[in-house]
Amino acid sequence: MRPAISTRTGDSGKTGLVGGGRVSKSSSRIQAIGSIDELNAILGLTLAEAEMPLPLREQLTLIQRHLFTLGADVASPLEAPVVRLSCEEITEIERWGFAMEQALPPLQHFILPNGCRTSCLLHQARAVCRRAERWITALAEKEEVRESVKIYLNRLGDYIFLAARTANRAAGQLEAEWSA
Repeated sequence: MRPAISTRTGDSGKTGLVGGGRVSKSSSRIQAIGSIDELNAILGLTLAEAEMPLPLREQLTLIQRHLFTLGADVASPLEAPVVRLSCEEITEIERWGFAMEQALPPLQHFILPNGCRTSCLLHQARAVCRRAERWITALAEKEEVRESVKIYLNRLGDYIFLAARTANRAAGQLEAEWSA
């Protein structure tokens, strides 16, 4: 017996896209979708942290929804009638990031990705976000990708970096500056 969710259609190393096409599981598109999914899972783990400041919790919960939409967008042909992120979600991420940046001391040096557990998880999420962005860039070099997908991931990486700094500050953790 196999689970009902197992269709066996992916056994050959190909997977289905929204709209019916099939691509290799190693394609840039599937790598990007997988990284977006991994980012969403890390944010879920981060949200399980009790020390998460409430404003970040609310924002990250909404971002998880955005990431599902983003994954569907990347998995769909450009002409497919699916829900897609708009400029409003990008503006919202920018606004949140700007508010956090204003509340934090200006960076004078590079900082190490450490501190409280919430901050460390957010730094890990930032790294996965940047990987998703790299895969989207690789995909965009071969196929058309909506500009808002690229912009959203770029802004999200910035936002998550600021969220990690904010989590450390809320926990009373000092940032460790990098020095050679």
